Amino acid sequence: MGIFYKDKPVFGFDIGRSSIKVMEIDMAGKQPLVKAYGSTTFDPVAIKDGVVVDHEIIVKAAHELLEKKLIGNISTNRVAVSLPNSHSFSRVLTLPQMSEKDLASAVQAEVDQSIPMPMDELYFDYSVIHELEDGSREVQVVASPCSIVDSYIEVFNALGLEAAIVEPNIAAVTRLVAHAEAHDVSTLIVDVGSTACDITIYDGSAVRATGTVDCSSERITENIASSLNVSKEKAQNIKTRYGLELSKKQKEITAAVEPELKKLVNEIRKVLRYFSDRESKGDPIGQIIILGGGANLPGLSTYLTDRTRIPTRLCAPWENVSFGRLQPPHELESTLYTTASGLGMVDYRELGKL
Repeated sequence: MGIFYKDKPVFGFDIGRSSIKVMEIDMAGKQPLVKAYGSTTFDPVAIKDGVVVDHEIIVKAAHELLEKKLIGNISTNRVAVSLPNSHSFSRVLTLPQMSEKDLASAVQAEVDQSIPMPMDELYFDYSVIHELEDGSREVQVVASPCSIVDSYIEVFNALGLEAAIVEPNIAAVTRLVAHAEAHDVSTLIVDVGSTACDITIYDGSAVRATGTVDCSSERITENIASSLNVSKEKAQNIKTRYGLELSKKQKEITAAVEPELKKLVNEIRKVLRYFSDRESKGDPIGQIIILGGGANLPGLSTYLTDRTRIPTRLCAPWENVSFGRLQPPHELESTLYTTASGLGMVDYRELGKL
């Protein structure tokens, strides 16, 4: 099975609220090698509540990206796909030793109790991640509505692509962080998106706690535009060039973005409390890593460090990755590809376990 999958690689395909990012990474060598990447945008009306409702819009944008806008060349028609965290369920269960049949029944019962949707409207999967000393086992469970997954599969069928693996965005992001930020401390990951921020605690082996907060990169831009009385395009430039760092407009910019950032800090504190009370086993959070398309706000790391008292820094996704002869993404664009690159790091050994 491993040889079969090794001969048929995958590339990461990240569908956002209004954009598509793709990346193929060869994981076979000593250092991961990017073979192709690219991005494009589409009209956000194509997606509603996580479901692709207008396939033609996304298929057209994706086809143009794959045919005309790639840097490098995609070598496979098999894709690794992520689902929005806000429409996915991910949890670690601790269950006693039992037969595989009973384990499947126990996981199904947990999904049935935890998600307010009929079981026949959900896809779910699980894997044992730890055998504990007392004989019990830790099991990672993921689930998502059939309507969302099926709508994605329709897109790939129309493009002539095969969905080799579908996973929550959390899984792709933590895979990237684990590869780029190899540390032995529990890490809180903040994925700053265009419409929300996803918060994840990863302890080196599994996702232990998650949260989503209505802190929007787009709203930060809008607030800057309103406060400084400039266009959204100008506000975007101000945000990525100056951010919270020292400038003539620092006080005005900070006052404009703080309403959104305070929501983020409050949610981080809630997730930290949950982790400390239920999941930490005495291990504190050692660092905060920020990434995602909205993470390129200068001064954000310092802002979060000051308010959480936990060292915070921007993820360096290409720390252990080679682009070979390809031109790497611009520094301001690197955060856009965090999910796509995490998906691109799926290898045949992971797929062979499915």
